[in-house]
Amino acid sequence: MRLLHTMLRVGNLDKSIQFYTQVLGMTLIRQKEYPKGEFTLAFLGYGDEESNTVLELTYNWGVASYELGTGYGHIAIEVPDVYATADAIKAGGGKIIREAGPMNAGNTIIAFAEDPDGYQIEFIGENHVRS
Repeated sequence: MRLLHTMLRVGNLDKSIQFYTQVLGMTLIRQKEYPKGEFTLAFLGYGDEESNTVLELTYNWGVASYELGTGYGHIAIEVPDVYATADAIKAGGGKIIREAGPMNAGNTIIAFAEDPDGYQIEFIGENHVRS
């Protein structure tokens, strides 16, 4: 078994693709409209779908926003330097909601950003300890 993708519903597909590609450095792998279902799917990631887990953005035509609810937590992305990543996100117009620094219950360096729809993304340093 292999984890294929995580899906997020977005209110503005172009704005979301711009954020994930220009601010977070992902590549748009493929995008397809489904007129009969009135939705568009876009798949993005840091590598090909054959060997990497990717992000699926779903735009339901005419739906501009979603309630995130209390069940969603965050997406986590491993980065070489959390401080530099947070600075680059801010410089690219992204929103940092938790500045880079040690987590409150340990030494792992983390930061959090928010995408255009309010989804949280955690950035974790490459040398973090997995528990």
